[in-house]
Amino acid sequence: MIPRPKVLNPLSGSYDLAAGAAISGPDTLIEPVRTALPMLDLRPGDDGAIATRHDPALGVEGYRLIAGSRGIEITAGGPAGAFYAAQSLHQLLPDASYRVTARGPWTVPGVRIEDAPRFPWRGLHLDVARHFFPKREIMRLVDLMAVHKLNHLHLHLADDQGWRVESRAYPLLHEISSHRPRTAVHFYREDEAYDDVPHGGYYSLADLAELAAYARARAVTIVPEIDVPGHASAILAAYPSLGVTGEPHRVMDRWGISPAILSPLPPTVEFLTTIFDELLEALGDTPYVHIGGDEVVLDRWTSSPEIVAYRESLGLASANDLQAWFLRQLADALAERGSRAVVWDEAFVSGGLRQDTVVMPWRGMNVGRRAAAAGHDVVATSVFPLYLDYAEAASAEEPMAIGETITVADVAAFDPAPADWSPSERSHVLGVQAQLWTERVPDARTMDYRLWPRACAVAEIAWGPRDDFDGRLDAHLGRLDALGVEYRPPAGPHPWQRRRPHRPGVIDVSAVMARIDEMTLDAESTRPSV
Repeated sequence: MIPRPKVLNPLSGSYDLAAGAAISGPDTLIEPVRTALPMLDLRPGDDGAIATRHDPALGVEGYRLIAGSRGIEITAGGPAGAFYAAQSLHQLLPDASYRVTARGPWTVPGVRIEDAPRFPWRGLHLDVARHFFPKREIMRLVDLMAVHKLNHLHLHLADDQGWRVESRAYPLLHEISSHRPRTAVHFYREDEAYDDVPHGGYYSLADLAELAAYARARAVTIVPEIDVPGHASAILAAYPSLGVTGEPHRVMDRWGISPAILSPLPPTVEFLTTIFDELLEALGDTPYVHIGGDEVVLDRWTSSPEIVAYRESLGLASANDLQAWFLRQLADALAERGSRAVVWDEAFVSGGLRQDTVVMPWRGMNVGRRAAAAGHDVVATSVFPLYLDYAEAASAEEPMAIGETITVADVAAFDPAPADWSPSERSHVLGVQAQLWTERVPDARTMDYRLWPRACAVAEIAWGPRDDFDGRLDAHLGRLDALGVEYRPPAGPHPWQRRRPHRPGVIDVSAVMARIDEMTLDAESTRPSV
C-alpha cells in the first residue's frame, strides 16, 4: 500500500465485497466512503457490509479498518479519516477495481489497519500561470491526490506569464492578462525562439467554487496563490496604474525573472484585498492563501521618489522593510477574513512577517530551520528533491526539463523534519509539498510524466513509515496503469515520451500544403480512367 499504514496486521478470514453493498453509520462518515469507492455504488442500510463508526480520539484524519469474514468495519475520527480508510480498503482490492468498468465482486483479505498521518500538510503545487490546465485536469489531479492521501493542492494562479482567475471587480485581468500571443520555446538562452501560438485560459469564479467543492469532498484543500509584489507583468498588462510608473506592460512570453513590480501604495493593497474577497467567496472555507513574496526586484521602488517618501513616512529603513510591511498588510487582511498567509522563503528573510504566516523554504532546509526557529510554521518545499519539473535522469532521452536530476529515490529519502532539528523546530513543520513549475510542462501528458511516480514518494514521506517503498511502488504501478496515468516508467521513458522539440502547435503550413498537393497529384495519377 502507498502510503504505508502505521499498523497493518493480517487476520484470518476474508469478505466478498460486491457492487451495491450496504453501508451503515452516520451520514458524515458514509458519504466520504461512498465518494472514495464510487465503483461499489454503496447504498445506506442498517446491516451494512461496511459499518462506519465515529471515534474522535483517533484524530480528524485517523482511522481503524478491520476486515474479516463478517464484513468490514471503519472507525474514523472524522470525514477525512473515513475517506482515507476507504482509500486503504480500495488498495486491498485488485488493480482492475480502479477501472470505470469495475463491478466486482472482490475478495477483501482479513486485515487490521490502524493509521494516521505524520503531517497535516501533504501537498502538490501546480503552476497554471506558465501553462494553463483546464478544470477537468485539475479535477483529475485531485482524484489522483486522493488515492495517495495527499490533501493540499497549491494552485499558482498568477505570474508574469498569465493571470488565471476571473475578477468581477477588475475584469481586465481575465480579459487581457489571461493570455499571451506566443510562448518561448528556449530555456533562458540568448538565442530566443517562440512558437507564435497564442496561449491562455482562466477559471471562472464558478469554476473555482466547483473545484473547491469537488476537492473538499475528497479531503483536499485548495490553496490559491496570487504571487506579489513581483512577478507582476500580467497584472500590470491590465492595470498599469498599479505599477510604480504607470508605464504599459505586456503579459510575458518568455521565462525568467521580471523587474515588473506592483506599487506598495494603498491602492494596490485595496486592489489585492478585493481580489482576496472574490477568491474567498468562490472557494468557501479557505484556511490558507499564498501571497508569494519571491524573486522580487526592488529597483523600481528604490528609484521612485514617491515610494521612497512613502517608505520614510512609515518609518521604514529600506526597500526590504517596505516589502515586509506590504506583505504584512495582506496577511492582516487575510487574517481578518479567517485565512492564514503563506509565503516563499524570500519573504521570511526580508523579515517583519506576521507570526502566523506559513513559510515555504524552497531554497533549502537551512532557511526552513531558521523560519521554524523563529516560530513560523513551515512546509518543506526544497528545490532538491521536491521540484518535480527537474528531470528524472541525466539522459538525452528525457524530455526537456528545468534541471536535473531528481529521482524517485531522492524524494523517498527526504525527511521534512530532520532528526538533527530540535523538538521545537520539528514541531513547526506542518508537512511537505512537491512543486511542478510548468515552463516545460505544456500539457496533461507531460504533467503525468513529471509528477508520477515521484508524487507517490511525496505521499509516502508525508504520511509516515517508509519501509520497503521500492517494492510497494512496483506493485502500485498497476493501479496507476488502471487509472490511465502516463507516468515515467522506472526503466526510462517510453519511445513516445522521449525528448522532442518543445514547439507545441507549430506547423510549417507551406510544407503541409506542398505535401497535400503532392498527395493529390499521386492520387490523380493512379485513379483508374472511366
